Amino acid sequence: MIVTTDQLFKVAYGKFAIGAYNINNMEQTLGLFQGNVESQAPFILQISRGARKYANVKMMEAMIRAAEEIFPEAIFAVHLDHGDEETCYDCIDSGFYSSVMIDASHHPFEENVAITKRVVEAAHAKGVSVEAELGMLGGVEENIKVDEKHASLTDPDEAKAFVEQSGCDSLAVAIGTSHGAYKFSGSQGLHFDRIAEIQKRLPGFPLVMHGSSSVPQEEVARINAAGGKLAGAKGVDEDQFAKAYPLGVTKVNIDTDGRLVWTRVHREYFRDEPEGFDFRKPGKIYVAEYAKFIAHKNQKLGSAGKLEMVRQALS
Repeated sequence: MIVTTDQLFKVAYGKFAIGAYNINNMEQTLGLFQGNVESQAPFILQISRGARKYANVKMMEAMIRAAEEIFPEAIFAVHLDHGDEETCYDCIDSGFYSSVMIDASHHPFEENVAITKRVVEAAHAKGVSVEAELGMLGGVEENIKVDEKHASLTDPDEAKAFVEQSGCDSLAVAIGTSHGAYKFSGSQGLHFDRIAEIQKRLPGFPLVMHGSSSVPQEEVARINAAGGKLAGAKGVDEDQFAKAYPLGVTKVNIDTDGRLVWTRVHREYFRDEPEGFDFRKPGKIYVAEYAKFIAHKNQKLGSAGKLEMVRQALS
């Protein structure tokens, strides 16, 4: 069942965070649904502009519709990740997406507000939720590239003013995370004091944490042992999620980790089966491994076992 992120956030706020996972192909889609159903968790299925170009918009929608039939008990939102204004309107008008993110965080505050407000007006007219972003995360993710020196934490007072002026339904805040596989150096982590200050000014309002992959060191080591060359990768300590959702962090974006699982499975398979050429065999392994990964993340987010709670709240 497809619902809006706003509906999910009303149930989850302060109790748990909802995993927002990006997909690009059939194997990811099957693993994502399987992992969430097995762990009995609601979830947010994210589609980036890059994924829309890679797999084709119609193919993405068809895969999701098929997965919805295969896993009828799943409860999830279909969300555009890091959209520009044009893509947001396209998704809103499609009648398929239940949520969009307008990312105008690279613009000055006033322009960010104006762009977000336009998208909010168009989305709300069709019952679609809107996520916006304030502050800038460092790192690289598809078309996003921000040097760490230009990254900036979200100002709590600006966050309050932004939500009031734009009318967005949730806000992605810069609180110490970073896009991509090369996230942190040293002991950098989440700024819980900053999250708490934002929550004080926006009590009950859903906050979103981008760039929240943990970049498991075991995955990195196994990729490198199978011929990869990932170096210096480090991510968000997944045990910090439990400290974040009582402070209003209700959506946590995880993309890089899924890519690492895919890379590890395929590198190891073709290393161990050098004569292999049937891509379905590692594909099946990946579906199972990704489902296991999703179930594990949901445990850390506190969303595992909450599916029936959400179903009752929505009925």
